[in-house]
Amino acid sequence: MKRENKQVVKYNKLVRDKIPQIIEKNGQGAIIEIASKKEYEEKLKEKLLEEVKEFLKEGSKEEFADILEVIHAIGKYKQFNRKEIEFIRKKKLEERGGFQKRIILKETVKGE
Repeated sequence: MKRENKQVVKYNKLVRDKIPQIIEKNGQGAIIEIASKKEYEEKLKEKLLEEVKEFLKEGSKEEFADILEVIHAIGKYKQFNRKEIEFIRKKKLEERGGFQKRIILKETVKGE
């Protein structure tokens, strides 16, 4: 029996839910597994770093949207209430400000 030339690419990373079907629709095979809760949390963190790095490199709306999608998944996994998170964000904004003024802290000087 003649063996076909197959190109295998290994990933071991979290992907969006429809990626395996998209891969198969394109005539390829996808070997997957479902992450344990602990592994899922770790893979979400890895995915967040991956998406942030891609955003830093490209700066596109698509990469920004990918970051938000991972953040939403982390929030859901951690069972964070979106309204509570938004309340915390607004409270910090009110107390400490945002980042719109583009302030760069260079140094502080301790008083006498």
